[in-house]
Amino acid sequence: MNVTWISRLSIDPILVLMSSNDEALIYHSQRDLLDKHVLSIDSLWHLPDAVRLVKKQQPDGHWKHSGSCNPSVPDQNYSLWETFRNLRVLVEMFGFNRSHPAIEKTAEYILSCQTDEGDIRGIIGNQYMPYYHGVILELLIKAGYEDDPRVIKGLEWLLTVRQNDGGWIIPTQSIPTKDRTNEFWSGKPVPSDRSRPHSHVATGMVLRSFAVHPSYRRLPEVLIAARCLKERLFKADEYNDRREPSYWLKFQFPFLWTSLVSALDTLSLVGLTPDDPYIYRGLSWFIDNQQNDGLWPTGYEKGSKSESSRRWVGLAICRILNRYIL
Repeated sequence: MNVTWISRLSIDPILVLMSSNDEALIYHSQRDLLDKHVLSIDSLWHLPDAVRLVKKQQPDGHWKHSGSCNPSVPDQNYSLWETFRNLRVLVEMFGFNRSHPAIEKTAEYILSCQTDEGDIRGIIGNQYMPYYHGVILELLIKAGYEDDPRVIKGLEWLLTVRQNDGGWIIPTQSIPTKDRTNEFWSGKPVPSDRSRPHSHVATGMVLRSFAVHPSYRRLPEVLIAARCLKERLFKADEYNDRREPSYWLKFQFPFLWTSLVSALDTLSLVGLTPDDPYIYRGLSWFIDNQQNDGLWPTGYEKGSKSESSRRWVGLAICRILNRYIL
């Protein structure tokens, strides 16, 4: 275990994580932070919460969406959205991989939503969604699909839709709100205006798929995009979605939107080091903002699951600090 990072903190956060009643959290903490011998990952697949989630899966691999629908986006594939949300939990918290039948069915359902162009589509109607596409591929790669030709095709598609500056945008962001009609969402997908500056929300989400792939994480195009992301830390986005700098400090786990935690996790995987001034500034935020119990504020302090989420975010931050040599 690299103890250097712990010595930089006021309180050892591992003690808080290990005091949890969450068996999955303890497992990941022991394995990733304490270098302890643990049981096979499939020991987590039998935990009650994991079993309950798998039981809700439909025969074709999707999960039913139970929430409200957005009437302004017709033809939205809510089953794909719900399936993505549950895949995040199964892979990131319970360590599911393609050897479990539920993941095999999930992957086949998700990849049935891949177009001939190579992109996974449906969460925002028929429009391109490189940001969701990227994080879906991230999960499939983590689940063992890094060599699947459909995943490779999806990664290659992402490389073809980069902005001129090296990052990515959500193409629909360039369309005025008044023009995003019902017909727009179900119509022909709008291509990116490559001359526009990248969105760090989109770039951070897309990069996660490349960062977890051993053959793609050090590509020149990926490293250029990583530079785009690091140079935006703590700054406002170029577009209205999650524009304010405060969104950098809104932490979730499993990761969804781009935040300081998800960005530094990604940037560490592509090889950036703490002697980079942008990375050092980000890491310093964690050192300077540790709370009295050893964990960190998430920006989502309300709700029944807020404390559980805070512990999982704490694990993610500890993984980042442990990965870097401070």
